[in-house]
Amino acid sequence: MQYTELHLHTHYSLLDGLNTPDEYLKRGAELGMTHMAITDHGNLSDHREFQRATKENGIIPILGCEMYISATGRFDRRAVAKRDDNTQAYNHLTVLAQNEVGLRNLNRLSEIGWTEGFYSKPRIDMEVLEEYNEGLIVTSGCLNGLIAKAIANGQLVVAAQ
Repeated sequence: MQYTELHLHTHYSLLDGLNTPDEYLKRGAELGMTHMAITDHGNLSDHREFQRATKENGIIPILGCEMYISATGRFDRRAVAKRDDNTQAYNHLTVLAQNEVGLRNLNRLSEIGWTEGFYSKPRIDMEVLEEYNEGLIVTSGCLNGLIAKAIANGQLVVAAQ
């Protein structure tokens, strides 16, 4: 079975990633990977550098972003101290483009996050995600995602079969 990295942060994710896209892709090629994704926090700044490095290393790129999503709406700018509904201003959501339409929608979501939803970080919400979902693969993200937080807070119970 071939392993494919779908959640990868480069030095474009401050305090979360260390290496350059080229360094990660060289190592991926050494390990025999054929595909790798890039999902830096809240930005698409690394996409061009990543694409160039994938060509040099013979790896197929999967372009994405670990987006910040507001559970209450991108226009909600309440401080954490003023939230009595147990929500947070920032939650993570990993979004991958599966084709050209998805890449355009990923770019549009990023633009909306920076222009409409910005509250210390570029945020989207479920409304715009629903509007621009075509061609995207959306995963639950990391431990700072909405699903993981709901499980941790006892709001979502996962039953084992």
